[in-house]
Amino acid sequence: MLWEVCKGMQDEIVAMRRDLHRIPELQLDLPETRAYVVKKLEEYGIPYSLSEKDSSIIATINKGKPGKVIALRADMDALPIQEANEVDYISQHPGKMHACGHDTHTSMLLAAGKVLQEHRDELNGEIRLLFQTAEEQSKGAKIIIENGGVKGADAVFGTHIGSIISKDIPAGTFIITPGASMAAFDRFIIRIQGVGCHGSTPEKGIDPVNVAAHIVLGLEAINAREFNACVPVVVTIGQIHGGAAYNAIPNEVVIEGTTRAFDVEVRQKLARRIGEISQAMAAAYGATVEFEMDWGAPPVVNDEAMAKFAADCAKEIVGEDMVITEVEHPNMGGEDFAYYLGEVPGAFMFLSSANPAKHTDIAHHNPRFNVDEDVLWEGSAAFVGIAEKFLNG
Repeated sequence: MLWEVCKGMQDEIVAMRRDLHRIPELQLDLPETRAYVVKKLEEYGIPYSLSEKDSSIIATINKGKPGKVIALRADMDALPIQEANEVDYISQHPGKMHACGHDTHTSMLLAAGKVLQEHRDELNGEIRLLFQTAEEQSKGAKIIIENGGVKGADAVFGTHIGSIISKDIPAGTFIITPGASMAAFDRFIIRIQGVGCHGSTPEKGIDPVNVAAHIVLGLEAINAREFNACVPVVVTIGQIHGGAAYNAIPNEVVIEGTTRAFDVEVRQKLARRIGEISQAMAAAYGATVEFEMDWGAPPVVNDEAMAKFAADCAKEIVGEDMVITEVEHPNMGGEDFAYYLGEVPGAFMFLSSANPAKHTDIAHHNPRFNVDEDVLWEGSAAFVGIAEKFLNG
């Protein structure tokens, strides 16, 4: 089986991961990351096309034999976080960090591409390697789709490393479940307009900080009082910005947050209620509000047959005991991989890298997030095993 080659590539995968970890970039524009991936693709002899809309790359492995088409995806973007890890491959870009493992996704797919390219004579059909931008903003997958990344494809697969499902799942375990595996994720922005004044005379102004405090408390009640306790719903405030001086009431405060849900009607109700509560609280204190809902990706819904297929492939690699196909609760994280699954049957997999002894059980988006690099070959092997079995099976 071709996936066995990946075992001997562990050091190479780790080296690529650390190279990428040093150069985190944000959103759609990833010039250094793109240059790194392109250099590797050229080294491996894999043809590719570059997007004019962003820094994404679509590479193709095809010996010209007829057959099916499979797409394999890795996201490449990082987060606006100042890294706190004490490692010799720490981020070289201040205020930016690979705190979600996308550096590992890219390196694992590159390694898989190398193996598949070297053995392309043994494969029927076509393999597309999708190197995507802006997963964190739910923007990159749409561009790959617009650029034809999954056009005519028969299946699409992706993976995510870390402790997303649970930090108690041992490193090296795959979690591949049928049906809904991740929630829809949307972003909301609330701009509160008050009247600024000196802090010693609050009666002369309208305090948007006070309004913001009441809005936050009001939004916190949505989960507890407006939805059945069994309905998976999350409303989280991630940012509150306002003011520039300790003794001045500002003109404006901006609140930003995210909602998570699986049902379309629930998403719509969340947006409506956030807007209504914000407007009502502002009116009660004489302020005004501008409310904006930035709709993100829909839920990640794995095709049942494709999820089983991927799980069976993973079992061949790591053993049946190291593959989980059922979880107790749905995951409320979001992923724009959902857009691919809206176009093509496929599955999104999780690879645990949680290892308390190595302090790699820290949550994603944390300044000290890191991964157990010993599992990286498994991610590459899964891509290779799935591709070989899908095309030749």
